[in-house]
Amino acid sequence: MADPTNQSSQISSSHGLNDGHSAASKDSKFSVIDLVHWRDPKKSGVVFGVSLLLLLSLAAFSVISVVSYLLLALLCVTISFRIYKSVIQAVQKSNEGHPFKALMEKDVTVPPETFRKHVDVCLTHVNRVLKQMSRLFLVEDLVDSLKLAVVMWLLTYVGAVFNGITILILADILLFSVPPIYEKNKTQIDRYIDIARTQVNTTIAKLQEKLPGSLKRCKAE
Repeated sequence: MADPTNQSSQISSSHGLNDGHSAASKDSKFSVIDLVHWRDPKKSGVVFGVSLLLLLSLAAFSVISVVSYLLLALLCVTISFRIYKSVIQAVQKSNEGHPFKALMEKDVTVPPETFRKHVDVCLTHVNRVLKQMSRLFLVEDLVDSLKLAVVMWLLTYVGAVFNGITILILADILLFSVPPIYEKNKTQIDRYIDIARTQVNTTIAKLQEKLPGSLKRCKAE
């Protein structure tokens, strides 16, 4: 017969593990939000600086050159540190072993369960995008398809002015600058957004009224 004390301890430990996993997942879920809202200025500054530097490097050099230089710099650091520690150990006649032994003993493999979980999540998003594209390009809803056509037409002008790397640089700057600005001026910005949304909805409603009956948006009953 099982000991009630052991059962209670097992239950409490399992609850603790579950709480730990949920807390960890919650932290990972909100880490990006914390970064773009500058909850920790040091971390946000490092991520923003590194990402902007990488994009600027890609704008000036090819992808192969940037990746090669990054890996070469990392290799120079590790080799230099390895030689330095070897010299120190030889001078001090110590036997500390390999300086990266702790890192080398860490498991860096991806568990199959984790890989399958992320693949399933990606597959869900891909299927959702494919379904939405099919709905738009096969004109299930004329108004939504016209919206996409207008957006694509505007993007042709954007593409004529900016290349892909420039757009990514602007997106990176906006990603780290817009959230804190919105947080400080949330009330005023929300008011203007509501006004713009009302104008857009009114315009769309007027366009729908002018469409033939067979082309009007079919609302769910």
